This record gives sequence, structure tokens and C-alpha cells, in this order.
Amino acid sequence: MLTSRIAAIVTAYDRIEQTLATLRVIQNCEPRPAEILVHVDGNRSRCADAIRAAFPEVRVLLSREHVGPGGGRNKLMAAAASELVASFDDDSYPIDADYFARAVELFDKHTDASVVCAALYHRGETIALDARDAQWTADFSGGACVYRRSVFLAAGGYVPLPIAYGMEEVDLALRLHSRGARILTSSWLRVFHDTDLQRHGDAQVTAGSIANQALLAYLRYPASLWIVGVGQCVKRVVWLVRQRRLRGIFTGVAMIPAHLRANRQYRTPLQPEAVRSYLALRRAPEVETV
Repeated sequence: MLTSRIAAIVTAYDRIEQTLATLRVIQNCEPRPAEILVHVDGNRSRCADAIRAAFPEVRVLLSREHVGPGGGRNKLMAAAASELVASFDDDSYPIDADYFARAVELFDKHTDASVVCAALYHRGETIALDARDAQWTADFSGGACVYRRSVFLAAGGYVPLPIAYGMEEVDLALRLHSRGARILTSSWLRVFHDTDLQRHGDAQVTAGSIANQALLAYLRYPASLWIVGVGQCVKRVVWLVRQRRLRGIFTGVAMIPAHLRANRQYRTPLQPEAVRSYLALRRAPEVETV
């Protein structure tokens, strides 16, 4: 059985077996989404061919250049036909078989939600019960959420960055917030992320997360709040030092000027009130009933 009101999208790159495993889980959901689309980044044609061979009904988009997960989601969202679009990484997938039916029900009840984010569990973590609770939050995870497509497109989607840590979802969430769009996080939706997050300790990821923190402030904060962005960068570096993720810190700080110049075309500062309101919601989410 299909549910015609929702699509599923997956961003992929090199991990062929994990991508195929994710697609099998999605296909086995009941009901299944009306359409499944996969974006394969960086011209990884072997991955694209493997998906087409195993799942001929899945629509595969292949980018010749490396556009990153955000750039891939932009293309998938533009190509999807459904208004509701459930988003996954190549290694994240629904825990509950009726995931898509639950997502539709949540959007039906919360008509002002622009994104519904699932509870996300990683390898080795205890999976909590699927309680019917929810809260309005500032942020979401792009590999474990459902978008309202029209709102996503109106906001302009993601800034395409090959290494997007610290920038991708938070930038879109901030712009959505400034437009009055709302993000609902519910533990009734559950997604498993099949990783131990060890790749977050990679030097490139460390460097990118610092430079992206500065980029976020440059693109979205008015000049009057750049001091807040400086403080956030310092806080990020301190956290990395405490976590002993030292490789990449100097590179990340040094690359900030060039990173800002390379992405200056995306600069659209928001009103100070919108940025302050977003940061306040981050500190104190609003509890909602499901």
C-alpha cells in the first residue's frame, strides 16, 4: 500500500551497501511513500548504477560535481512531486514500519509545522519508546525529518557546501524561523542513524565546523550581532579542545576569510529580532501535545 501524500528522499555518496540497506527499510514500510528519490553526489556512478539495478522504481539523480548533502537535498526537493517529503541520509532510516503514516498524521494535526523532526538514535544508544509527545524547537536534523516542500522551496533551501557541519540545517532553520515557519520535534517519529559518529573527529570536519560557524554569522547575522557569532566560534573551538579534537582547529580558523569570500553571494542578513528569537527558542523549546 502507498500513501500518496508523502515522498522519501535519500542523499548518498560512496556507501553503496548502506544506501541499499536504507532503501530496503523504506520499501518495507507500511504504507510506503508515494515516491522514493536518491541523490548521488560527486559523480559516484557505481553507487547510482547499484541503486538503479536493485531498485528500478527509485528515481536516481546524479551530480557530476560535489554539492554536499544540502545541495543534494535541494535537487531532490525540486524534483519531488509530493508536498510532504521525508528526508534521510544514506545511513539513516525509519525505526517504525508506519513511519510515513505517522508523519502525515502529525502534519494534519499541526498545520502550522513547516518541518517535523524525528527522534534520532545512533549506534549503541538506547531507543526510547515512541511516546506521543512533541515540542516546538529551533533546529532539526536533515537526515531524520519531514519537510513541507512548498515552505522549503520558498525559503531557498540549503547553501550547498561539500562539508556542511555547523551550517547546513541551522542556517535553514534560522531562515525558516525568520519567516514565521515552525519546526516540530516529536518522539513519535523515530529514526535510526547507523553510525558511531567517529567521522566527526576527522580533521576536515573539525576545520569545516569552525569555518561554517563563522559563515553562518556572516551570512545571516546583522553586523550588530557579529559579536555573538565571534562568541559562538570561540565556544566551538573550546568544545573541540575539550573533546581532544585538535587536528583541524588551526586550519579551520585560518580558512575563515576565504570561506566567507567564496560564499558571499549567499549573504542575506536577517533582522536582529529574528536572530535573538531563534537563539531564545534554542534555549527553551515550547512543549506541544500530540
